[in-house]
Amino acid sequence: MNRKEIETKIELLIDNLVNLSDPEGKYVVTLSDGRKIDNKSFNYWEWTSGIGLYGMMKYYKLTGNKRVLKIIIDWFDIQFKNPPVEKNVNTMVQMLTLAYLYEETRNPIYLPYLETWGDWLFHDMPRTEDGGIQHVVFGSENDQQLWDDTLMMSIIPLTKLGLLLNKPEYVEEAKKQFLIHIKYLCDKKTGLWYHGWTFEGMHNFAEVHWGRGNSWVTIAIPEFLDLVALPENDAVRQILVDTLNRQLETLQTCQDKSGLWHTILLDPTSYLEASCTAGFAFGTLRGIRKRYVDKKFINMGLKAVQAVLDNIDETGELQQVSAGTAMGEHADFYKNIPITAMPYGQSMAILALVEYLYFNI
Repeated sequence: MNRKEIETKIELLIDNLVNLSDPEGKYVVTLSDGRKIDNKSFNYWEWTSGIGLYGMMKYYKLTGNKRVLKIIIDWFDIQFKNPPVEKNVNTMVQMLTLAYLYEETRNPIYLPYLETWGDWLFHDMPRTEDGGIQHVVFGSENDQQLWDDTLMMSIIPLTKLGLLLNKPEYVEEAKKQFLIHIKYLCDKKTGLWYHGWTFEGMHNFAEVHWGRGNSWVTIAIPEFLDLVALPENDAVRQILVDTLNRQLETLQTCQDKSGLWHTILLDPTSYLEASCTAGFAFGTLRGIRKRYVDKKFINMGLKAVQAVLDNIDETGELQQVSAGTAMGEHADFYKNIPITAMPYGQSMAILALVEYLYFNI
């Protein structure tokens, strides 16, 4: 597939993404206070759309496509006319795209949002024992819980804001958060990651290696290293590079012949899942391109890209995407998550194909 064909596929994904909706409310989450959280629609401020915006920003940064930039600008213009959204781990990810958008446009309207949200995350976000970012989401404090999703949803945005706003303390906090999450979520036996950890019960919940949760790690480590540009002999950099390599070593052993991975990575009885595959494709290819990981993983990464391409239908919808996934207490919880189109699935496919473009230059 040549560069033009890849770009056409990406733009088809984007068109599908911005038109995603849930008119029947099948995937709406109803909170105890009666609020309804729309996880599926692009035009709702939640992590699902936040990852979607970031995928589009990556595409714009590489191609200069003004139509895509306008979609991003219009999204924030509309949202800023609404009442302020609740700040939590998952709504923070929008600040990552907004930071890049501010760099691009220098629109002064954006700056107070960036400053306020960064200050809140650094000072006011609840912490667990050992100082980890507690995975607070809509309707749930998840008291004393660490989730691997947090690295992408809040720690990468905090890093970007630290650099943009000249707040080195934010970057240092991000380094600390990566190390804390490695300490409690990385499985020493396999190098894969558990979905979560609770200090209340001192356990890793279902103790499964959930695919998309692992893929957030595969995405977040190269993203962080790219942002902070630590010297090669820096201890934090070395730990992150080693952690990524260990994860990829095991991912190489459990990739399905289709190029996809199972939603529980080491359980072949669980269904094959495309969003985690897209995340692994992105992180693997990015890691190789930036020389964080060995080129021996190139076939795994390219096979994953092909699997993503194979699962994009004629409407631009990425197939085989698991719906939003809370913390599970047993493996069957993850196996029974329904499959449906989701904004983050579209975006993770965009991320994978944007990175693949670098291998077609």
